Amino acid sequence: MKIALMDSGIGLLPAAAAVHRLRPDADLVLSSDPGSMPWGPRTPEDVTQRALACVRAAAAHRPDALIVACNTASVHALPALRAELEPGLPVIGTVPAIKPAAAGGGPVAIWATPATTGSPYQRRLISDFADGVTVTEVACPGLAEAVQWADSAAIDAAVADAAARTPRDIRALVLGCTHYELVADRIRAAVQPADAPPIALHGSAGAVVAQALRRIGATPTPSGEAASSALADLPQGRLTVLLSGREAAMPEAALAYAEGRLLAAEPLARG
Repeated sequence: MKIALMDSGIGLLPAAAAVHRLRPDADLVLSSDPGSMPWGPRTPEDVTQRALACVRAAAAHRPDALIVACNTASVHALPALRAELEPGLPVIGTVPAIKPAAAGGGPVAIWATPATTGSPYQRRLISDFADGVTVTEVACPGLAEAVQWADSAAIDAAVADAAARTPRDIRALVLGCTHYELVADRIRAAVQPADAPPIALHGSAGAVVAQALRRIGATPTPSGEAASSALADLPQGRLTVLLSGREAAMPEAALAYAEGRLLAAEPLARG
């Protein structure tokens, strides 16, 4: 089994790590174009062309499914990607986890890029899945870029800025950019009041990976005691990293995060 993932940069790491945890035998193809990010300020047409270039490079490796692990690409390019690749290659987009976050009744905050915050797309999701729930949209300028380059000081500054504009009474926080899931612990620490119940953080990686496995009729490996014997019988998957269409090593910045270190470790990185 081979699963491809695309993103502007290392925002695909949470979903890729989730695939590896659920199916360590799966080969992974990670296709990105970090030199062109951020994609948020680009026109929809530009985003679509860049996303198409990334998925074409990934599709050349003949995956069984392709995950668009990027909110911006899912908003602007998903129809074009599906038109080109489906039905031969299932394409699974990423949607902010507004529905499960709102299920608790709110209040809810959504952290997203400035381009996504207040967009018709996000407002439609709020209307469809959080009607009657108090929702605060919080733009996070610079956070995705800081995460991309593992700039710790810039991450802290962007998180602190967004946290200062986030209501203290929220019960759930939606991470509306895949890059944000890489620093979920730092975000939680910034928004969690000491005198309040734990705030639920909602990312998209787990749901999108589960959908990808369903689309190709695959099941996760067993967990618990059954897992050890099942894993022993499975070959370990191989990792292929594509940067602007060319095979490369895992970007150095990715190794600043647990997800990147997991995927770069033996034997996955060598296959």
